[in-house]
Amino acid sequence: MTSVDMGIPVVRHRADDVSDRPDVPELLDRFGRVARDLRVSLTEKCSLRCTYCMPAEGLPEIPRAKLLTTDEIVRLVRVATGRLGVHEVRFTGGEPLMRRDLEDILAGCARETPGLPMALTTNGVGLEHRARALAGAGLTRVNISLDTLDREHFARLTRRDRLGSVLAGIRAAAAAGFARIKVNAVLMPETLAGAADLLEWCLAEGVELRFIEQMPLDADHTWARARMVSAEALLDVLGQRFTLTETEREDPSAPAERWFVDGGPATVGIIASVTRSFCADCDRTRLTAEGTVRSCLFSDRETDLRAALRGGASDDELAALWRGAMWNKWAGHGMDAADFAPPQRSMGAIGG
Repeated sequence: MTSVDMGIPVVRHRADDVSDRPDVPELLDRFGRVARDLRVSLTEKCSLRCTYCMPAEGLPEIPRAKLLTTDEIVRLVRVATGRLGVHEVRFTGGEPLMRRDLEDILAGCARETPGLPMALTTNGVGLEHRARALAGAGLTRVNISLDTLDREHFARLTRRDRLGSVLAGIRAAAAAGFARIKVNAVLMPETLAGAADLLEWCLAEGVELRFIEQMPLDADHTWARARMVSAEALLDVLGQRFTLTETEREDPSAPAERWFVDGGPATVGIIASVTRSFCADCDRTRLTAEGTVRSCLFSDRETDLRAALRGGASDDELAALWRGAMWNKWAGHGMDAADFAPPQRSMGAIGG
């Protein structure tokens, strides 16, 4: 059934037929892929209004009662890791720093699943004030969004003049001692000329830079492939200043292709989601902020775990619903198909 919650399209449905699914505990799909990487969106709220993600007024508010609570998030993470074979969790948004209970969520997950690698994708605004507490709660890795070092360009793209806060957040993350810090930059025509400057800055700061092809996940649905900056165009620009040598992916399911910069050991990554699709190796499963399983960023089909959880479902029952949702995952996003249609929900509403 399709409905609209506070202006945000939401799809609720019963699990599809899974009678042909093998009796295995992992999050297997019909194409043989196994999801081991869980993305948890914590909120639709954000401190920025990036043009490729959110409308100027922000996304419609999700009522607090419909958001997963701290304890519910911890329980679902425990189910995912204990029963479904998930071995890594990333918390996203919206902007996860907008959750005041973020440290409690991390600490609860760390307590229930000791040793679990936990990562955060954030815009970095306000991170300087919380980085040490987040590390203390169990966070191990941070990805921080930064598309340009030009203050005017930053303000136009994000509709907020907060570049200084983001840079301070990156440096605070480094000081907090996270095992890994990555900077994510979305490729756009207006920032391509500054891409080499951004890479140079990241090299000097000792953080990894990854460029991401812009995908049709914007709330305003203005994305056009003809205007998109491709990985090849970026490589041409970077190659004018740096010597780039392609190297192996970190693992087969990692989305980023990597290049050594000037012989290494520093690398730059490119996630070519559009021009070099990696759907065949996708190992991700997603929870929206309202507690629905989304098997693919580009699918509007969601399976509601929150209703089952609040209705008294056992961990085994929650796991069975989750397995059913992932068994019916699409083969790929289909962006090259003539009838491709972007999902109703933007990136800000469903997490990255």
